[in-house]
Amino acid sequence: MSDDNIYDVENYEDVSNEETEVLRTSVEENTKEDYTDEHRFIEVNNNFNPNKDTKVIRKKKSGGFKFIVIALITGLLGGAIGGGSVYYAMKDINANQKVNNITPNPQTFNTTGEALTKSEAFEKVAPAVVIVSANGVTDYSGIIPQQVDGMGSGFIINEEGYILTNYHVIEGAKEVIVTLSDGRDVKAKVVNYDQNQDIAMLKLTDDSIKVPAIVELGNSDALKPGEEVLAIGTPLSKDFNQTVTGGLVSAVNRTVETSTGVKLNLIQTDAAINPGNSGGPLINTKGEVVGINTLKMSGEAEGIGFSIPINEVKDRIDSLSKPILNLGVSIREINEQLAKQYDMEEGLYIIEVTEFSPAEKAGLKSGDLIVKFDGQRIKTFDELRAIRDTKKEGDVVKVEAIRNGQTKSFDIQLEVKE
Repeated sequence: MSDDNIYDVENYEDVSNEETEVLRTSVEENTKEDYTDEHRFIEVNNNFNPNKDTKVIRKKKSGGFKFIVIALITGLLGGAIGGGSVYYAMKDINANQKVNNITPNPQTFNTTGEALTKSEAFEKVAPAVVIVSANGVTDYSGIIPQQVDGMGSGFIINEEGYILTNYHVIEGAKEVIVTLSDGRDVKAKVVNYDQNQDIAMLKLTDDSIKVPAIVELGNSDALKPGEEVLAIGTPLSKDFNQTVTGGLVSAVNRTVETSTGVKLNLIQTDAAINPGNSGGPLINTKGEVVGINTLKMSGEAEGIGFSIPINEVKDRIDSLSKPILNLGVSIREINEQLAKQYDMEEGLYIIEVTEFSPAEKAGLKSGDLIVKFDGQRIKTFDELRAIRDTKKEGDVVKVEAIRNGQTKSFDIQLEVKE
């Protein structure tokens, strides 16, 4: 059995080894105006019908002629007065229309009237953008582990001090320091994260801190190629904090495979994204966050950067704001093809159980095949995570697993990952 699709349900870390080169995903237990040109028509109803016959009746009666003459004179005077009134009334109307003449504007794609200038959009968002410094990151690339410092960007999403950033910015961090836009350095903790999607949620540890600002989340599904966007962050070093770069949306729904083999749905932009920009916001012309800047294309290509659509994060903000719940198992998905190949049921095969973890305390062992979680049939890691994210610390979840052909039940009490 190959090691494809192995997940660590405790922290989503890659648990494959270099020889098998397997994608490992850690399962941490842890988003016209129709300018309707309103044509107003004024209908003038004229009761005079030129096609209708007019009959003049003359009465042979004494004084009739005088009556007709008086009538004619009265009619002429009335017509003159009425005509003059109409003339001056129409003159006033025409004068008013002249003042209110509308000059057609050039065609524009701004249908809401809410677009800001680039400077205004920057000024709206920048106060909520922070520097994220991850200290004590352990680098295992050498023979002897060494301590290194990492830096990225993030943005404040609410008054409670929750901050969205990239997972790779805080990966392995023992201490996280957030530098606010006003220059204050504040300690923060990692609340939750998703390594696969490269997102993490931080929170300022000092509840008395008043945040300088919060961002407004936009609708990334409404983005179209050719729209203007801005990227805000701290590229390269703190000396370049609050750097803004501009560009266009080059493409949407771009599928990109990361170095770990995970495929992400991303926004492609030509706005400059450099090391340190990771985790910062991508904003539209309304000053709304539509993406989280995450990476750029390496190699000879220039002007190709990528952002995580904010709509893919919005629905997960509640679960990401909760502490990571720990199961303590590394699992592998057994899909339909593998189930037939190895004569097994579809489910989550336990590769390893962490010592002293909730799974070990409940009696689960490596080799067990999880088929139900909290009473629901599950076959994928995402299904397990979706259920787990609805739980809180201390909840007891019933797990059914197949061991040596027999179904067994286990009660796991969820714990917060330290």
